[in-house]
Amino acid sequence: MAGHEIPDPIDRNPLADWAAEPAAVERPHDSCDPAFRHGVVVGFDGSLSSERALAYAVGMARRTGSALIIVHVANRLPATVWAGCEPPVFVDVPDHRTEVIGLELACADHLAEVPWILVERGGDICHELEEVGREYCADAIVVGGTHGVIGRIFGSVAGRLARRAQRPVIVIP
Repeated sequence: MAGHEIPDPIDRNPLADWAAEPAAVERPHDSCDPAFRHGVVVGFDGSLSSERALAYAVGMARRTGSALIIVHVANRLPATVWAGCEPPVFVDVPDHRTEVIGLELACADHLAEVPWILVERGGDICHELEEVGREYCADAIVVGGTHGVIGRIFGSVAGRLARRAQRPVIVIP
């Protein structure tokens, strides 16, 4: 071959470099605390059904020796009205409910048995629970069942989450 070729170092394996790239892409986020990896994610909003889901998730985390990731999804309100083809814009509203929930959870005796954290998110509940589950490589997501007219009209969070989640979803009635 004409020209000068730069030889590869002897200890370099080009196949090893190619094989290492997908692992770097598929690695989960390192931003989460390793103590909470492979924990149990539970959606909590202070309602009676979410309290039952939390109680179940605490027992599950205790039995499996894992941690608990409690997720509160804050409210988002539309900032514009649909006008023609204009898409809605959502604005994060300060949700003081998360602070209240955090204080209530800090005083709860049954949470003293397992390590736990409270994660606040804003947006679609199903998407955010699944996203937190992915970030923490959760073993399961626990949610309370929806009762009433709203769940029947718009579909329950539990049902939508069970259809789209990439990990087991446990629905507590």
